[in-house]
Amino acid sequence: MKVLKKVDVLTVGAGWAGSIVALEAVKNGLEVLSLERGGMQGIENFQHLHDEWRYGVNYGLMQDLSKDTVTVRNTLEQRALPYRKMGSFLLGNGVGGAGVHWNGWTFRFMPYDFKIKTHSKKRYGNKLGDEYLLEDWGISYQEMEPYYDRFEKLCGIAGQSNPLEKELGTFRSSPYPQKPLENTKILKYFDEAAKLCGLHTYRMPAANSSTSYTNPDSAVLNPCQYCAFCERFACEYNAKASPISTTIPVAMNTGRYSIRTFANVTKVVKKGDKAVGVEFVDLKTMQTYFQPADIVVLSSFVLNNAKILMVSQIGQMYDPKTGNGTLGKNYCYQINAGCEAFFDEQFDTFMGAGALGVASDDFNGDNFDHSKLDFLHGAGLYCVQSGNRPVQYRPVPEGTPSFGLEYKKAVNYNFTRSIYVGAQGASLPYKYNYLDLDPTYKDAFGLPLLRMTYNFTSQDRALHRYFIDKTAEIAKKLKGVKSIKKEAYITDYSVVPYQTSHNTGGTTMGSDPKISVVNTYLQHWDCENLFVVGAGNFQHNSGYNPTDTVGALAYRCAEGVLKYHKGQKLS
Repeated sequence: MKVLKKVDVLTVGAGWAGSIVALEAVKNGLEVLSLERGGMQGIENFQHLHDEWRYGVNYGLMQDLSKDTVTVRNTLEQRALPYRKMGSFLLGNGVGGAGVHWNGWTFRFMPYDFKIKTHSKKRYGNKLGDEYLLEDWGISYQEMEPYYDRFEKLCGIAGQSNPLEKELGTFRSSPYPQKPLENTKILKYFDEAAKLCGLHTYRMPAANSSTSYTNPDSAVLNPCQYCAFCERFACEYNAKASPISTTIPVAMNTGRYSIRTFANVTKVVKKGDKAVGVEFVDLKTMQTYFQPADIVVLSSFVLNNAKILMVSQIGQMYDPKTGNGTLGKNYCYQINAGCEAFFDEQFDTFMGAGALGVASDDFNGDNFDHSKLDFLHGAGLYCVQSGNRPVQYRPVPEGTPSFGLEYKKAVNYNFTRSIYVGAQGASLPYKYNYLDLDPTYKDAFGLPLLRMTYNFTSQDRALHRYFIDKTAEIAKKLKGVKSIKKEAYITDYSVVPYQTSHNTGGTTMGSDPKISVVNTYLQHWDCENLFVVGAGNFQHNSGYNPTDTVGALAYRCAEGVLKYHKGQKLS
C-alpha cells in the first residue's frame, strides 16, 4: 500500500460540512486535503443543462448504487434487502455533495429541539414511554446562534423575520443578509388562507439569492432567475449557494487546500486513542492508498459517516435489545404530509425557486399543547413554488383514471391549476430504528453494507394524521379552490416513492459518552483527533430541513479542530 504525504487536516467528503471545515482551517494556515469519492464539478459543468430526464428522473448527481448502497428492513425479524434504485431518499455524489442539488430551504432548529428531553419531561412527563429515546444535544440554541449566523451569511440567505420568534425563542443576532424572494400569486393565496386559519406566516428563508450578494469570504452570488431547476440540479446561474460557488473555490485560492476525487475511503486507521490517517481506494486505478493526517474529519453523508466508523471499529455499536452502545443509535427520518388543491384559475407553476415559499410555525416544536395528543413535536406548515417540471409533476384530482385519454386531459388541464399545501414533520428516535452493518451483503470493495432498520412508529402515524388534516384545513380556505386531494395516511415505511433525503442520527452528539458518539465540538469520544460532522449528529429530526443546522455544526466543528490543533482541550 502506497503511503502519501501527511497533511494537517483531512476531510472525508467535500460537501457543506467538509468544505466549511476546510475553509476555516486554511484561513488559519493549515494544509487541508479532502477525499471525495465522486468527481470534480463546478458551476461551469452545468451550463445549459436543464435536463429533467438526466437529473430529475435518472439521478445524474446521485450515488451509484451498484457500487455502494444500504440494506433496508422494517423490523429486526425481517431480512434487510439492498436499496437498488433511488426512491425514498437520494444519496448525493461528487464534489459539493448534496449542497449542489439542494433546494435551499434554510431553517434554524428551535431552542426546544436542543433541550427536547428536558423540556418534554418537565411539561408532559414520560408521555411516549421508554421505547422513545429522546436526548438533549448537549448544546443550547444560544450557543448555536453565532454558528447559524455565520452559515446564513455564507449563503446569503434571503428571508423574513418569523412573527413567532419570541414564542419559539429563536432570537437572531442579525437580520437575514438579503430581502425575501419575489412574492407570487400562489404564495399570496396561501398566506391569506393560513391567516384565515389563525396562523402566523413569514417568507421561507432561502439560499436562492434574491439580489447580487457578496458574502464575508468575497464569494459572489447572482440573482435567482426562477427557472424551476433547483432540487436535484446544480444552479448554473450561480444564484443558489452551494459549496462549489462559495467555500470550495475560496479555499482553493489560498493554495493550501486540495481535493482528491474518485477516492473512496474504506477505513480510518487508529493507533491508541488517535487516528493516524485513512485508507482509500482510487476508483480509477483501484489501487489502495494510506493518507496520513494529524486530524481526520468525517464529513460525508449521514449513512457513510456511520458506516466508516463501524467498519473501522471505532466506538461501540448500538444494540437495540440491550440498549448498550451509541454508534448507529437514534436514526431518524422525517414525516411529510400534505394535500393538493385544484382550481379553474391558472398559476405560473412552471416558474419558481427551490425555497420560494411561505411558512408557519404555529404547530411546530412545542408551540402548542400536546397534552391530549398522541405525539410530541410538530411540523412546519408551508407552501412553496419551486417550479413544476413536466416529466415528474402530474397532479390530478380525486377520481381521475390512472391512464388513458381522460387521464391525459386531466394532467394537461391541472398542470397550471393546482397548489400544494405541505407540512414537514419531526421524527423522534425509537429503540428499534437504528443503523448497523449487514451480515450478508457487501459493497464493491468487500466491506459490509450499512443496514437500516426503520419503520414509522405510532408517534409518526399520529403526527402524520394530524398534519394531513391541518394542511387540508388551510387548503379549503384557498381563494377559488375547487377540490382538494389529501395524501394517504402513512402505515409502514417503504423505500418507494421519494419522501425526503433528510436522514439523521447514528453518530449523535452530546455532553455524555454514554448517550452520544461525539462531544459538542463533534470530537469523537474514543479518538481525540477524529471529528464527525453532519446530520448524523442530530439526536432527532425537527420540523425543518437539516441544512442550516449542519452548516452551523460545521462551523462549530471547525472551531473545535482549530482549538485541538493548538493543543487546547475540548470540553
